[in-house]
Amino acid sequence: MRNYPRIYRTIADDHFARCGQMAFLSGPRQVGKTTVGEGIASHYLSWDDDDVRKTMLLGQKAVVDKYALAALSRTDKVVVFDEIHKFSRWKQFLKGFYDVYARGMKIIVTGSAKMDVYKKGGDSMMGRYFSYRMHPFSVAELLDVSLPPDSLIRPPAKLKDADWEALLRFGGFPDPFIRRDQRFSRRWNALRVEQLMQTDVRDLTQIVELDQFSMLVEILSYRSGEQLVYKNLAVEVGVDEKTIKKWVKALKYLYYGFEVRPWFKNIENSIRKTPKWFLRDWSRIEDEGKRAETIVACHLLKAVEGWTDLGYGEFSLNYLRNKQKKEVDFLVVRDKRPWFLVEAKKSDTSLSDALGSYQRQTGAGHAFQVVLDGDYVDRDCFECTTPTVVPARTFLSQLF
Repeated sequence: MRNYPRIYRTIADDHFARCGQMAFLSGPRQVGKTTVGEGIASHYLSWDDDDVRKTMLLGQKAVVDKYALAALSRTDKVVVFDEIHKFSRWKQFLKGFYDVYARGMKIIVTGSAKMDVYKKGGDSMMGRYFSYRMHPFSVAELLDVSLPPDSLIRPPAKLKDADWEALLRFGGFPDPFIRRDQRFSRRWNALRVEQLMQTDVRDLTQIVELDQFSMLVEILSYRSGEQLVYKNLAVEVGVDEKTIKKWVKALKYLYYGFEVRPWFKNIENSIRKTPKWFLRDWSRIEDEGKRAETIVACHLLKAVEGWTDLGYGEFSLNYLRNKQKKEVDFLVVRDKRPWFLVEAKKSDTSLSDALGSYQRQTGAGHAFQVVLDGDYVDRDCFECTTPTVVPARTFLSQLF
């Protein structure tokens, strides 16, 4: 079975070459965090290991003593704490461990839930970490695991046909992508949802209405690419709107899906509040149009989060829609200024009128209609400054 390198190993190496802070690596279940961690660690300590968990409960010194972390070694120790967010006192543990024992160590913290709750309250770890958000395979990562160039945009390159087809069919999560077996993929997906409901929701949230929460998960699994109308969802699920918002937030926290919010600056009659919902795994989406839009959405989110995490600027992913329902699927914003527009299509090569209109209103430098079925073209998409139909195989290869 072929081994595919990950750009997140490159990011970890670059992180420790530049700074001594902890590296926080978070992302969905089964995205490859453990593989990256084990590949770089001299000491891999998982909260899910009974022996490790018992030792951590005794305190930082117990961990240092048991695993000989204070002993002299020829090279710096690389300590990986995996799934530590399941420890109710993980913030205090890491803060104390870093302050007392971090000299001479490289510390990586991985987790399958968003580890940004430490920003709240009085126990901030400001200055002690940098965070990196891990995503499934993308076209660009399958081609090149080096850090982005100064321009951020990579030269176009053609992904092998077999890899392209596997990415479209099985998604970017490593196990189903590499195995390329439909029966395995179905079972893997079912187990992932089961783990979400029976383990993550139970352990990491205070949600007790699991039957109704499961109903919401099922509904949202069919609505990738649609607007999130909380009021309507509340009626369908049978709970109040406030509860729906809390549950959607939990699904984002557990990396099941993500929201894309509208951009309204300089947009006449724009909507301002209603977000769009996307799954992080497109392999189960049967509708071809929604699948195409979700594939592009996931690639764009990976790019904007990767560029932001690496310090290239402040990037965000938005969409455009006005009250007359004229819409463009995505807008990538760089340092609060519109950079490029993207309309995602399965096969339609008739240029959307909305691209030109919104490019004029936003002042974005580029406007692309990205067609999933288009054949690869060996040309830099970002040379184009007017609305242009581009193949997804070319465009996605130039991202992150």
